[in-house]
Amino acid sequence: MSNKNAGSCLCGKIKFDLEGSFESFFLCHCKYCQKDTGSAHAANLFTTNSKLSWLSGEDLVKTFNLPQTRHVKSFCTNCGSAVPSIQNNGDLIVVPAGSLDVPVSIKPNAHLFIGSKANWEDELDELPSFEGLPR
Repeated sequence: MSNKNAGSCLCGKIKFDLEGSFESFFLCHCKYCQKDTGSAHAANLFTTNSKLSWLSGEDLVKTFNLPQTRHVKSFCTNCGSAVPSIQNNGDLIVVPAGSLDVPVSIKPNAHLFIGSKANWEDELDELPSFEGLPR
């Protein structure tokens, strides 16, 4: 499915459009993704056939390549939010799912690096759930 996906950072200074389709959606539990998200896993969409257009704030995008790894993260230098990164000499675009301002068009394909899964991640679906903050 080919479509246009709009996204932005938390502060709204970076805005982007991505025209095309996502080939895969992975939830990565590696230690690097835990560190750079501050969470149990990263949720990233991957595309090799889309066109990324920065609508505003491209000058605020900083990309960090963890030395001696394939781990790459692009983020807003104003608010720190993860934004799309262009990798593999421009052949791959990795889009943090949470950076999209539209519903994600595909379901996750797989969990990756579950051997590094956070010890507190088990049985999360058994916890109480609230629509907002608990009273």
